[in-house]
Amino acid sequence: MAPWILFFVFLVTMIAIDLGIFHKKPHAITIKESLVWTGIWFGLSLVFNVYVYYLKGQQASIDFFTGYLVEKSLSLDNVFIFLTIFQAFKIPLKYQHRVLLWGIIGAVILRGIFIGVGALLIQQFSWIFYVFGVFLIYTAYQFIRGETHEIDFAHHPLIGWCKKHFAISDNLDGEKFFTVENGKRVATPLLLVLVAIEFADVIFAIDSIPAIFAITTDPYIVFTSNIFAILGLRALYFVIANMALKFTYLSYGLGFILGFIGIKMILHDLVHIPSFISLSVIGFALSLSIIASLMLERRQHKK
Repeated sequence: MAPWILFFVFLVTMIAIDLGIFHKKPHAITIKESLVWTGIWFGLSLVFNVYVYYLKGQQASIDFFTGYLVEKSLSLDNVFIFLTIFQAFKIPLKYQHRVLLWGIIGAVILRGIFIGVGALLIQQFSWIFYVFGVFLIYTAYQFIRGETHEIDFAHHPLIGWCKKHFAISDNLDGEKFFTVENGKRVATPLLLVLVAIEFADVIFAIDSIPAIFAITTDPYIVFTSNIFAILGLRALYFVIANMALKFTYLSYGLGFILGFIGIKMILHDLVHIPSFISLSVIGFALSLSIIASLMLERRQHKK
C-alpha cells in the first residue's frame, strides 16, 4: 500500500505545483518552455524507474520503461487529435494548457478505472489476452491504413447532446469553464473542448492499456508507467503541435508497434519474448518512423 500512497502524493504535489506556481497565469507555451517541461517529466520518469528497480527488481524496471515508451509512442497520435479539437473550436494557444491539464487529471482517473477492470478481467479470464491481441492487430491495421480515430469532434453527437441539455455560451471568458451571461451561469466553449478531449482519451485508452498489459500484468507497473507517460503529454503537445505535419510515417511505426504487441499477446503461451527485446523493437520502430518522416520533410523542403 505504501508505494501506491507515495505515488499519489507525488501526483497531487506535481499537479498542484503546475497549477499554482508555473502556470498560474494563462500564456502561450513556447517551444522552449515545452521542451524544458518535456525533459523534466522524462527525468522524473527515469528517477521513478530507479525507485521501481529497488522496489521490485530489474525485470519490473524494464517493464516500467517499456510500458512508458509504448504509452508515450501512442500518445503522439493523441497529440494530433488534441490539435484538431483545439482548431475545430478555435481555442487560442494561451488557453490550451489549462484544458490539457484538467484533461490529464480526468485521464488519470479514467485510466485508473480501465486498468483496474483490465487487471480483474485478466485474473478471471485468461483468454482475454487473445481478445486483446486480436484487437491490437486490427488497430495496427487501421493505423497503417490511416483510418484511426477519424472523428469530427466539433460535430460529434456527444457535443450535440451537451449543447442541447446544458446552457453553453458561444463566447470564451478567458480560461474559465463557466461564466455568467445575463445573470445566468453558463458553460464556455472550453468545457466542450474538455469533454471532447476526455472522450478522445477514452478511445485511445482502449488501444494503449491492453498494449501495456502485454508487457506486464502488475497493476502498479501498468498504472504508473501509463500515468507518467500521459503526465508528460501536455508538455509534449506544444512541441509536437508545431511539427504535426512532419511525421508522415509515424502511423506506420505505431501500427508496427501495436501489431508486434498484439502478436506477442496471442503467442504468450507458446513463445516468451523477453521485455528487453520488446523494448528494443518498440524503440527501433518509433525512432525509424520519426527519422524517416523528418528525412522526407527535409527532402520535400529542398525541392
